[in-house]
Amino acid sequence: MSIAGSQKKEGKYINLEPTPDGFDNLFKIIKENINNKAENTPHKRLGPFHTDKSIYDTPPADGLRITLIGHSSLIIEIDGKRILTDPVWSERVSFTQRMGPKRFFAPPIALQDLPKLDAVILSHDHYDHLDKATIQHLAKANPQLPFFTSMGVGKYLAQFGVAKNFITEMDWGDSAMIDNQIVITATPSRHFSGRGMFNRNETLWSSFVIKGPQHNIFFGADSGYFDVFKDIGNIFGPFDLTMLEIGAYGQYWADIHMGPDHASNAHLDLKGKVMMPIHWGTFNLAPHAWYEPIERLVKFAEQKNIDLFVPSPGLPTDVQANYNSNWWKPFMG
Repeated sequence: MSIAGSQKKEGKYINLEPTPDGFDNLFKIIKENINNKAENTPHKRLGPFHTDKSIYDTPPADGLRITLIGHSSLIIEIDGKRILTDPVWSERVSFTQRMGPKRFFAPPIALQDLPKLDAVILSHDHYDHLDKATIQHLAKANPQLPFFTSMGVGKYLAQFGVAKNFITEMDWGDSAMIDNQIVITATPSRHFSGRGMFNRNETLWSSFVIKGPQHNIFFGADSGYFDVFKDIGNIFGPFDLTMLEIGAYGQYWADIHMGPDHASNAHLDLKGKVMMPIHWGTFNLAPHAWYEPIERLVKFAEQKNIDLFVPSPGLPTDVQANYNSNWWKPFMG
């Protein structure tokens, strides 16, 4: 069994299963948001959260440690290497900083205070995953920092200042290495792409398997639920940790964002040992309360016998089963 590469139709990338991307139900989605009365944005600002960067001077005891920056931005320390995923430090995730979804809390560590990085993984080109200002800073601060991303996204990285010879574009099923030690494999997700109304699906979207000498983990990025999770689990699993998106869901776009129920099912399909929820509690992107995804996930985890790993934003935390910081509780309205 192997992972199939991506496919195109009329010059556009397509999902492995038929997938409406939300625009088919645009007016229903607009109505859903207008009628929404949930606490989408916290009544009081979250945090502040702060990262003690001196912690990075000591390697994780078991070789696997995660720092949640927010949303899908993570510092992953795995088997002696340090990887940054979907880095977004800007105040808003939008084509302009004058409008658009605004952060619930400031990044817990400043860009200039980041520890030495060995690689950056970028899953797709949406604004809440690919942030121009952040990429520009990273490229200037370390011109030889390797970037691994989905097919077509490299053009944006080059525009933002990343040297082309440090950009590796990957199709589903492609693998690359970090310092001959960590193997990164791009795997399918069920999503879409585009940074505007008229360039949809011209670039690819991916999830990633990250395998070191001791640990094997899965970064899910954005995805609706589909049976391919079972294939990924059978080929690349079991996983010590799955990082799966649980937020930004709605009844009219369940095919592109899983929500906590389907995300917990995906974790089981992937043969994951411990599940870390990501893509929640940072931006207002959907008609549900900002804390609803994690509250629901905790209940599903109990029902499905899933070990959760929920660290507090900004705190470098060794991965362990049944660890829940409950960091959001004091801020619930």
